[in-house]
Amino acid sequence: MGLFKRIDVQAKIDNETGFGTTTSYSGNRLIHKDGSANVKKKGIGFLEHISWYHWMLTISSLKFWCIVLTFYLLVNLVFAVLYYSIGVENLNGIVATTELDKFGQAFFFSVQTFTTVGYGHINPTGFVTSFVSSIEALVGLLTFAIATGLFFGRFSKPRAYVRFSKKALIAPYKDGRALMIRVAPYKNTNLIDAVTRLTLGISTEEDGKATNKFYSLDLELERINALTLSWTIVHPITEDSPLYHFTEDDFKSIRGEFVAFFKTFDDMYSASVIKRTSYTFDEIVYGAKFLPMFSADTNKKTMLLHLDKLSDYEKVSL
Repeated sequence: MGLFKRIDVQAKIDNETGFGTTTSYSGNRLIHKDGSANVKKKGIGFLEHISWYHWMLTISSLKFWCIVLTFYLLVNLVFAVLYYSIGVENLNGIVATTELDKFGQAFFFSVQTFTTVGYGHINPTGFVTSFVSSIEALVGLLTFAIATGLFFGRFSKPRAYVRFSKKALIAPYKDGRALMIRVAPYKNTNLIDAVTRLTLGISTEEDGKATNKFYSLDLELERINALTLSWTIVHPITEDSPLYHFTEDDFKSIRGEFVAFFKTFDDMYSASVIKRTSYTFDEIVYGAKFLPMFSADTNKKTMLLHLDKLSDYEKVSL
């Protein structure tokens, strides 16, 4: 407890993190590496706490395409079953001898109606079949309108195309030590007016109750004019730092987490973009420094940024 008392006296406590202070949480981390909060909402219905449009914009490309193709196949399969149940004799132009051929042609008629292609060699007859095909055409138009919005939203959504180093380092700094994290852009975007904040969260027990304590960490630089190469975010470990009394064993025995917040202006999108990540104490390398990740090309006229070296470091003594 003496360690945390010294921290409370010297360090600046941050109670505005959104995670609260009293908790029974004993999981792995508060913020995932991708920046999303390690929180699940319960107590309300599934449809109430899920924004399907936001979810479709944020899922991976693989999941997105799997959902789109699955929905496309299922809708056409449902309407093919309806046409087959009504009777394929109500679809002029179908020439089939086996039941499988009849169902297959009903399926592809559904595809043509759903996409409004309408090749014309098959057409519905009778009220029921015509009514079903008109409903399918309406569903197809609405579905493609929604899909177009999703495609545009995913394509045009502003993103912070930056990457953080996989590890945070406790490195030599001037006459002492510092916590260092490295960040770099990885797309052909122009990022200006970059701002970062770093918060330390520590879990401990006070009077038999689990407690979260958060501390705002002072940085060497909180803002830079442009992020063109890499930026090493530095928190000097001075007497005012909550890490001042920390040893290498403390990082192994105490459950804590650094939350990094990064915000910049992307002039290609003309919008501010945000990136978050976190480093648990087991992702801290004690006694190391980052290796250079940029160099000049062979003609010495262009700077090369080696993104594959973003997380490269070497061990040093403190």
